[in-house]
Amino acid sequence: MMRSMYSGVSGLKTHQTKMDVIGNNIANVNTVGFKSSSTTFSEVFYQRLTGASGPTASGRGGINAKQIGLGVNMASTTINISTPGASQTTGGAFDLMLSGDSFFIVNGGNGNMFTKAGAFDIDEAGTLVMKSTGYNVMGWQVDPATGTIRKDTVSPLQIMKEANLTSPPEATTLGTCAGILDKNDTNVTSDKGYNMSLEFYDALGYSYSAKFVVKSTNVEGEYTVELKDVVNSLGKSIVDELDATSLEDIVTFGEQNVQTERRSLELLQTNGIAYDPTRPEGERYTKQAGFPATAKDYDTLKISGFTYPEGNGNVTIAGGKLTATATAQFTAEDMAKYYGVVFDTTTQSYKRKVVDANGNETMEEVDNWGEILGIPNDGTVKFDPAQTQYLEIDPTNGAVKFSIEHTFDVADNVVKDAAGNPVDVNGLNQMYITQEEAYGLPAAAEGVTYDFAVADDGRAVVTINTTSNGNVLKFNVDNGNFESIAGGNAVQLAFKDTLMTKGGQTISLGNFSDISVDFSGSKRVDNGGASTMGAERGGGEKGTEGRGKKLGALIGLSVSQDGTIWASYDNGNTTLLGQIAVAVFANPAGLEKVGENCYQTTLNSGEFDGIGQDVTADGGKMTSGVLEMSNVDLSTEFTEMITTQRGFQANSRIITTSDTLLEELVNLKR
Repeated sequence: MMRSMYSGVSGLKTHQTKMDVIGNNIANVNTVGFKSSSTTFSEVFYQRLTGASGPTASGRGGINAKQIGLGVNMASTTINISTPGASQTTGGAFDLMLSGDSFFIVNGGNGNMFTKAGAFDIDEAGTLVMKSTGYNVMGWQVDPATGTIRKDTVSPLQIMKEANLTSPPEATTLGTCAGILDKNDTNVTSDKGYNMSLEFYDALGYSYSAKFVVKSTNVEGEYTVELKDVVNSLGKSIVDELDATSLEDIVTFGEQNVQTERRSLELLQTNGIAYDPTRPEGERYTKQAGFPATAKDYDTLKISGFTYPEGNGNVTIAGGKLTATATAQFTAEDMAKYYGVVFDTTTQSYKRKVVDANGNETMEEVDNWGEILGIPNDGTVKFDPAQTQYLEIDPTNGAVKFSIEHTFDVADNVVKDAAGNPVDVNGLNQMYITQEEAYGLPAAAEGVTYDFAVADDGRAVVTINTTSNGNVLKFNVDNGNFESIAGGNAVQLAFKDTLMTKGGQTISLGNFSDISVDFSGSKRVDNGGASTMGAERGGGEKGTEGRGKKLGALIGLSVSQDGTIWASYDNGNTTLLGQIAVAVFANPAGLEKVGENCYQTTLNSGEFDGIGQDVTADGGKMTSGVLEMSNVDLSTEFTEMITTQRGFQANSRIITTSDTLLEELVNLKR
């Protein structure tokens, strides 16, 4: 009887324990992230009264062992980890719900713990913490060198530190001018022109406005676009702000030194040009004049390889004119040395090097010997009219033979040119020429300049610069479509590197970036006399590239499904601040509850490696603005409560019945 009584006591204890578990589940029915537990019972060891015996040889059968059980015991409590709780929408940016068997990693100063309760907030230090406990939420930091997540040992996520409160500004680099320019708009046809502005930022985030004016020209479909001023956010001209002398000292709008062409050139020795870098500017380039300094020296001088006979047999002076003939005979080596032409034995002809506008060199056959030999086309020198051939070339060795006739006006024994002007020679039969003439370039016209890079031997690279006249904007007169501005689609708002102020101080303009303004989106069509063409910052395919940005102030934080935390700023920037890491265990049900919705590892759960993993690695995600509620099922818990109550009642009857039996036994003595 005592054994049955103790069995009943064990039954009461285990059912009471089960009721404790059920009560705890029901108590946490509204606890965020709570996971319900369940219990299992096992019988206690048995007392053996007699052992079992097998059949005997005499034919007697075997007998089973006689055992009496000693009650019940609590076998285990199991956490229902895998079943998710219901979702509750909160709208909080840092209320997060995990899908799957992963856990948030938190730390209260005594090591990492794990939780399903994703109710987080920002504390006074700007760190992401649990609302209920203040434990730090752990994750990965951003690598400052790359701007990407560095998956290393988890650490607290301080996302509201000072560096994250603002986003750096950016300078504007692109602009777009689009809309309608109506030719009947009185603003366009007036002297003041049609005005438009382009707002832009410098690298420090300061706002400026470039003021443009568009005016009609005398050519149908053509307009000029000029930069009138640049003002700051207070409406003050940048000229006054920087103490500059003029706007052009700070910025230009497509009108300065637009490089259009580069040529690699050589001095044309065939034209008798010489270069002496030691002489002063203006006297470095000389050209063979083709005749001696004075008539009396004519028959004794050798000019550019031409040999004149001694005496006056081939020289006559009559009627104020001097006439002389000379015979020239050169080897192929002489022709290469004096005139820069090369004899081609295959074609049995002379060729010279020609450089095109792009600097490409080719060899072409000589077809103008007068030009090659430096014989002027002014009538003073001509090939001997008695010759039946232009000149004679020996096909075997390239030797050249020909004769020429000179005719000059003579006055006071001074040689003059065809116009009757005295020839400016240096006693060496050389005339000073300009640098442009030396390289066969036309005289620089309005809007065209040349830059020469000349080596000591006279070889040069020349850059041809052109400037546009007020950036001419052209439209197709038939359909009104944009054609070009300054010969292209865009014009550069180009800032100088430095500025010399009126006070003599040199300041840097490095905070400004050049801005390319694209006009290809403009049209010239009828719009009732009203123009809509305007400029705005940004360009590219979507019009958002190169817009530039002011200093951005933090206006919002958000968490993506992969746990990355992003900051949003009022200048349009978004910045990655960190990533919430998660922990995954081989046996999550083996974790030990430590209270406050947290768990810690046990020998049967598997260890945490200190790094964690991305929540998306096993197909999970984080949902922002939602919390996972308790997974307690009240219908199941109440059913379990009823069966537990009945079990407790039944075990209590064992005790009362055993007590009655003991009472009867005691009464036998009476």
